[in-house]
This record gives sequence, C-alpha cells and structure tokens, in this order.
Amino acid sequence: MYLCIDHGPMDQIPRYIKGKLYPGHNEYTHPALEPILNVTYGCMVYQEQVMQIVRDLAGYSLGRADLVRRAMGKKKLDVMAKERDVFINGQLDEDGNIVVPGCVRNGIDENSANKIFDEMAEFAKYAFNKSHAAAYAVVSYRTAYLKAYYKEELMAATLNSFLGNLDKIPIYIDECKNLNIEILKPDINESETRFTVSDNKIRFGLGTIKNVGIGAVDAIVAERNKNGKFENFTSFCERIKDETVNKKCIESLIKAGCFDNLGKNRATLLASFESIIDSINQTARNAMENQVSMFDIMSETEEVKETSKYLFTEMPEMDMKDLLSMEKDMLGLYISGHPLDKYKVYIEKQSNINSLTMLEINDEIAETGYSKKYRDGQPVKYAGIISKIKKKFTKNNTIMGFVTVEDLHGQVEVIVFDSVYTRSNSLLVEDSVVLIEGRISIREDEPVKIVASKISELNDKEEVPINNSIKTIIVNITNFDEPKKVKLRGAIRFFSGDRVNVKIAVKEGEEVKPCGAIFANDKIVTAFKEIAGEENIEIV
Repeated sequence: MYLCIDHGPMDQIPRYIKGKLYPGHNEYTHPALEPILNVTYGCMVYQEQVMQIVRDLAGYSLGRADLVRRAMGKKKLDVMAKERDVFINGQLDEDGNIVVPGCVRNGIDENSANKIFDEMAEFAKYAFNKSHAAAYAVVSYRTAYLKAYYKEELMAATLNSFLGNLDKIPIYIDECKNLNIEILKPDINESETRFTVSDNKIRFGLGTIKNVGIGAVDAIVAERNKNGKFENFTSFCERIKDETVNKKCIESLIKAGCFDNLGKNRATLLASFESIIDSINQTARNAMENQVSMFDIMSETEEVKETSKYLFTEMPEMDMKDLLSMEKDMLGLYISGHPLDKYKVYIEKQSNINSLTMLEINDEIAETGYSKKYRDGQPVKYAGIISKIKKKFTKNNTIMGFVTVEDLHGQVEVIVFDSVYTRSNSLLVEDSVVLIEGRISIREDEPVKIVASKISELNDKEEVPINNSIKTIIVNITNFDEPKKVKLRGAIRFFSGDRVNVKIAVKEGEEVKPCGAIFANDKIVTAFKEIAGEENIEIV
C-alpha cells in the first residue's frame, strides 16, 4: 500500500494512459465493471458511471443512485457509511422483502464490493457529469492554448472579468507576476477603461479606480482620442469639460498615479489641483461674460509656461509608504511596490498560509461544502501588516478584537480574544508587522478566518536554517503498520503547501513512488526521523 498526499482521479491518470496506449489491457477491480468503464479504459471519469455502477452491481433505483452521487460529492460521511452496507449487502423492508439486492446477492464478493465503493467515494468528490466534463475539456484546451501563445491578452481579459469583484484581482495579479508579465499603473494618456495590453505588459484601466465612474472615463478617453494626448496637468483640466470629471474624480486620478508622467509629483498636484480648477472655471466664466483677462491680450505666438499660467504649490514628494497607501486605497492593491517587500523572505519562511490560500479555501467550500486540505481548527501561521483594528466588548465585559492583517497578496481577518489581546496589546496597532499563530475558523456561510492564539513581532533578523543540500527524502514504509502510516501522512500534509523545497517519496519493498513535495529544514527532517525512525529515512 502506497502512502501519498493526493488521491482520487489524479491517481487514475497512469491507469488511463496505459489503457489508451494498450487497447484491450484495461484493468478492472471486478469484471462486472467492464461494460461500464471500458469506454474510459477502466477508470471512473463521469458521474453517470458512478450511478450506473450502483444500479448494475447493487440493484439501486435511479433515484437512490442519484442520492448516493450527491452524498459522495458533498462528503456526507453519515450517509456514505449507511450506503456502503446497502451497496454491499443490500436492504430489506420490514416484511423481509428485498428493496436493494446489493453486490453480494448479485454475485460480487464483499472484498471487491468494498474496494469499488472506496474508489467511487474518492472519485465522486471531484467528478462532473459527462456533458459538463466535455465542455470543461474544450474550455481547458482553449485556455491552455491562449495561455501559451497569448498570455498577456488572456490575463488582461481575466482581470477584466473580475472588475466587479476586486477581491479576486490580487490572485490574478500574482499569476501575472509568476508569468513575468509586468503590471503598469494607470496613466491618463495610455489607459483605456479596462485592463489593456501594451508592449507585452498589462496596463491598469481608468475604470478600475475608486470614485472614477464610467461616464468620466468615457469623457476623458473621447477627448484624448479626438484632440491628442494631454501635455500636462493643466492641459487636462482645461480640455475636460464634462461635469462627471469633478474634483473628487481628479483627486482619485492623482492618488492612483495617473499624472505621474506629466511633470508634477503627486504631493504637488494634491496641494494645487483645487485652486487650479477654480482658476480655470473662473476664466471660463469671465470669457462667457465677454470680459478680457490678462491671458487674452497676450501675443498668440508667445508661449505660456504651465508654472507661470497657474500657481502650483510645489511640495516634496511623499514617502513611498504614503504613495503605496494611496494606490491601495484607489486601486484595491499595491502596484509600485508593497510595504512588506523587504519582509518577503521572512514571511515565506515563518508562515505556512497566506491570503491567496484563504481565498481558495473560501471558493472550495462554496463549491463543494468542504476543503480537501484544511479543516476547522487546523493550526496555521500567518504573517503580515496590521491595516485595521476593530475592538469589541463581550457580554462578560472582556475585550476582543477583529484585526485585518494584509500580506503580499491580500488580507485576512484575525479574531483576537481577551487573553491574547491583553498579552499582545503593544503589537495591536496599525502598521505593525506581525506573525500570528492560531487556528483556522471554518463556519458555514462565513468567510474563513484565523483565531489567534499568539501574536508576535515578525522576526526579520534571523533566517530559518535550511540545509540546501537536501533534495529528496525517501521514507521506507515497508514495515509500517497503519497507525504509523497515518501519522506520517499527517506530517507530510502539514508541511506541504505553496512553498516547498524538498521532494518526498515513499518506498515499499523495492519500489519507490514520488509523493509530492514539502517545505523542510533541519528541524523538520529531524521530526520525520522521529516519526519514521532514522533507519527508514534516506536523503538523496
């Protein structure tokens, strides 16, 4: 028996390939499965096959077969435990009449029936019906082609599809970084309404900026297309007459960095834009009243510099922290950098979960009702910068906090109860960079949260020691009993995740089988030796 991290359809891939390469040599747990699974080389691929198996082998009705499919898909353990006995041994009514014959009555031995039920239960958690699977396959092929040959266009279109759900944007921005696609700030002369591709880079759209409506964006783009790019900030203010482009809209454009390439820094523009707009509006009113201004009598050939025509309050640029904060407020994420960039190495080494993973857990639970990898109460370590704290007094007059902590990808809500709050009071302030040890809280119809058990300052002085010579850990499980395998399996799952540096494999007899990868340092290797026995650990 092999001990691996993942089970289900992925385990069937070698079997499927073998069946496709060598027709007529399909493998079946029992001959009775051949008429059902021969079209998919002996592997369960579609939900309809699960339903047909329980009908043909155990005599289920169509309605009951669908109930089993749903119970397996939703991982309803109590229903599945009951159905296992029915599938194998059948079911009688109160008068002793056969309601469901069961596999044994139909000539299938109990051992095979148990194995078939296990295969169905594991498979059904991930299964689709045939028409759905076929449609997904077509979409997958097309998406793979686009990602290979038109990755920038594909990612821009994907980002545009989530404009109404900005929580998803950081996930795909992160994927762009993995694909070496540069993300550009919005620019008043280059950006369109939505994300666009420019020189193999993706440019933020003006329509993604907070307080900038579609009407305002349409007016800006229309003017730019008609009369050319804006030469400077005042040129923009003079040419845009649409009332939707108001002071609040212009302030948001400045904060998002849209005018960074027009000669004035953001601090100067924020200190000056209102008086400049007022001056332009007053000039327009004077012109309407046929009054002559000082600018009207100037020579048509005389150049008027921006700085002499309008009064700017020149200011030194704000520090990077404030610039990034404004970008985050206007765009929903950081573009020019991140306050945690200098902590990236330490965060990766000291934490084992991040906000992207938390979003994936939310999506997984919404779709299937459970998480394959994470369970309620599972211990985790999460690191980031505190961006918001909400205090609350309980009925017992004790204090608790709801703390928003941002990492490099997004943000997570952390619940801090009284005892932890009291111990960590000095760290619970905005802009503190912290390491949170706690447990995952998974509740129905609520976003996944972390309940803190300890909050400490992130250690950015010492690196976690890693033996870089380690490449693969091979665990010999030939003589392991089941409890020992369960303990080892738990250790492998705990240390696996998004950041891994060591491959792991299991050996049974003379055969070695890869089982994914984990994050390991010298201490973790020692822990594996304690679980498996040093004589059963080989490092190559």
